[in-house]
Amino acid sequence: MGRARRTLAACALGAWTLACSSGLPRGMDENMLLVEVGGPEISGDLHRGPPMVAGRDGTARFVEPLLERFERERAFERTRFIDGFYRAPANDGFEATLARVETDLRAAGFGERPELLLEWLEKPLAGRGGTVGRAWTPLRARLSMNTAKGERVLHAFDEPSGRDRVMLPVGTPSCDVEGPLAFALDEVNPGEVLVLADSPGGSILRKAQERGAVAVLSAYLPEFNVDPSGAERHLDAIQYRGTQGELPLAMISRRAFDALKAAHAADPAQRVAYRAQVRFDERPLRTLVATVLGEDRADEAVAIAAHVQEPGACDNASGVAGVCEAAIALADALEQGAILKPSRSVVFLFGDEFTQSSMWLDAASRRTIAGISADMLGESREATGAWPLLERMPDPGAVTPLPPDEHTAWGGRPYPADKLVDCGLNVIARCALLDVAALSPEWRTAEHPYEGGSDHSEFLSRGIPGVLFWHFTDFAYHTSLDRIEHVDSEELRRMSVAVAATALAAADPRPADLDRYLRTNNEERKLRVKAALDAGDSALAERWRTWSDGARKWLRVECLRIPQSELEPKRQPASPTEETR
Repeated sequence: MGRARRTLAACALGAWTLACSSGLPRGMDENMLLVEVGGPEISGDLHRGPPMVAGRDGTARFVEPLLERFERERAFERTRFIDGFYRAPANDGFEATLARVETDLRAAGFGERPELLLEWLEKPLAGRGGTVGRAWTPLRARLSMNTAKGERVLHAFDEPSGRDRVMLPVGTPSCDVEGPLAFALDEVNPGEVLVLADSPGGSILRKAQERGAVAVLSAYLPEFNVDPSGAERHLDAIQYRGTQGELPLAMISRRAFDALKAAHAADPAQRVAYRAQVRFDERPLRTLVATVLGEDRADEAVAIAAHVQEPGACDNASGVAGVCEAAIALADALEQGAILKPSRSVVFLFGDEFTQSSMWLDAASRRTIAGISADMLGESREATGAWPLLERMPDPGAVTPLPPDEHTAWGGRPYPADKLVDCGLNVIARCALLDVAALSPEWRTAEHPYEGGSDHSEFLSRGIPGVLFWHFTDFAYHTSLDRIEHVDSEELRRMSVAVAATALAAADPRPADLDRYLRTNNEERKLRVKAALDAGDSALAERWRTWSDGARKWLRVECLRIPQSELEPKRQPASPTEETR
């Protein structure tokens, strides 16, 4: 797509914003709002999604100073350090990661300068059935079989950074078992090891235990884990997952599964040995909170959440390392006057996914006005095939997606239309991607409707606007292949800055930002309404009009500092001719 230059076919900005507060005048078409004359650029070739209006206001105020100060090699080294641990809630690797982040933030002035706060939140670690749990740390494991040529080790690790460490699902117990193989649940005899290609769900584990199995081995991988390059790297992938049962469970690669299958076919008496050592500790679950205090509305905050648990380099060592570096870059920019202190506070959260956000929201005296999830920020496009993505907060595209919208391979369910709350946060986040791309011309990004699955869902569940920055489809996602060689330091820099710029723009909206945001909002309105009408869905077209009007009002209230009492989100009733699927 090419570029075009457009501007408002209206008078002064003040008159425009007043007219926009209650929607378009009756009989006025969306396309009448913009005409082909001089003005800011509208970019449609950098982003798979609605066009965005370029400018020097809004998120652009923060992108360049942050990019200049973001030390990508330091962020990459921090990612490498975190990737050296299998991180489960409150375990050794989780605590080592938090300690490293705390050290780096303190060195940047957090906890030392009066405007940069650093504090800890903690609560009992939750266990099954609401009980107090224990931190689980894997120490070593080994899966092997005896052959005519001697022992053949299929998977093993004996240090935190071991390649096969995710062969132990989070929560699996220590064990030392050995037995012959069974490849079907209804064929398991007491003392045998059940080997599956399917997902080892809780009911399967219970039935296997009832039949006397001494362990279960699973080579399950979702379809999106298949190597898109054709090199079949996924055959060596071990899926990361958790378990709650007492029966020992090990995850294995498809290559190991094939080896076991072949050995059993050659000798039905073939046996395997599975040994695992883990440690359980009584520890609280902690969240590290770094805060940049706001200038005049410090009691309001925008939160960025980067979860520590999960063992991958991309997911989410890169998110933690990148957000930490963005906080350090912001501290430096504030000290040098390259960025002015934001009106509201900006909060950086590091802890357990979902729980870190709920802990903050439960304990904070500040009112959180928006939440941003920073998850899987550093994927190399070349190594993983993953696109840099913005997952929008729920809008009409989450109810009925039409091109250019499409869900990722993660998948999404139709969102209830009557639960939509009009908001302009999507517009701000979209502009942040454009502003980073403007300084990284080779960068291409995309967006998609709401799907959930990270901290933004926790904010949304409490009525707080929330978006997610991430990468997908990453074929190594939640597998043993998600390691440091899949992280691109420049991609980590770009996405981390987009996250921080979105947060700062939401924390520090100004009147000069409004024109650009409204133009961008109107570009989306035109695209969405046209797509709906072309599809013959007039109800969806009207839903997008209503949403866009609400986003316009939200942006106007934010940028012009209109009292919150005037911001009354509209909840859209579902069309009587449509049902939520």
